[in-house]
Amino acid sequence: MKAAFIRKTGGPECIEVGEIPSPHLNNDSVLVRIHAVSVNPIDTYIRNGANYWPLPDPYVIGCDFAGEIVEIGKHCKEWEIGQRVWGSNQGLMGRQGTFAQLAAIDPQWLYRSPDSVSDTELAAVALVGITAHLGLFDRARLQSGEKIFVRGGTGGVGAMVLQMAKAVGAHVITTAGNADKAQRCRELGADRVILYNEESVEDVLTSEYPEGVDVFWETLREPNFDFAVRAMAANGRMVVMAGRDARPEFPVGPFYVKGCSLFGFAMFKASPTIQRQAAEDINHWMQTGRLRAQIDRIMDLEQAAQAHRLQESNTIGKSGVLQGKLVLRVDH
Repeated sequence: MKAAFIRKTGGPECIEVGEIPSPHLNNDSVLVRIHAVSVNPIDTYIRNGANYWPLPDPYVIGCDFAGEIVEIGKHCKEWEIGQRVWGSNQGLMGRQGTFAQLAAIDPQWLYRSPDSVSDTELAAVALVGITAHLGLFDRARLQSGEKIFVRGGTGGVGAMVLQMAKAVGAHVITTAGNADKAQRCRELGADRVILYNEESVEDVLTSEYPEGVDVFWETLREPNFDFAVRAMAANGRMVVMAGRDARPEFPVGPFYVKGCSLFGFAMFKASPTIQRQAAEDINHWMQTGRLRAQIDRIMDLEQAAQAHRLQESNTIGKSGVLQGKLVLRVDH
């Protein structure tokens, strides 16, 4: 089968696209023909040598996928050949990745695809959507009527947080770097968009939300906790999702006196049950139009290295080159 894979870690140039053996199907897995995949920052970290777990050799890159079932293991009778499915959490914890024509997947990481939603949309939403759901509802316990601040409303996870928060009736404040991105945030449902190149985020939150926000979702790799604690309401909850090597100062006194909580999590460590609950909500919201995939561009599998370069430029280089997810067509 054709796949994008690496034999050693390093820069994007380590990615090869070629033929490798098709995966072995055991009794407890299903074989999925992959139609679309998407790129996530963690894909680039693993490819670059982040030593999270041993990798298969060759290692097929990628976490997200959407496609259809073409073969079923003996113990997977609840699934059907030809059934459209999507998912994430592949290429992690030692599992083989998804940038290939075929993938053998444990059904606990499979979700049925809504008829009205395309494979490219589902692949684009997979990891970022589940991540947003885990942070908002499993950790921060966001409720209708609460105020939430999320930095970067057009980012991969930020756009999901924005839309999901609106779907449950929250008041959403976000940031954008220019007028076009600000307009996109409004179209996604943002109640207040702060143009951070033209106005101070801290001044806006202080003057317009003097009682503070109930949930503060931080996407920066180096959080400013002094600012966040000042911006949060009493009993506010903060979610951090980046900055593995960050060691910022932390205002212990103001934090505990205000009764705040801080949540960090790694999506790939969440249980299959919790991730399935997230997937069910994602399916419902996508079917009803309350959650829309944010796709910057669609590329071919042969462009996997180029896609990784773009993702690194956006994430590490902070270039702002992307306005949505990079989706790759696999079987076309």
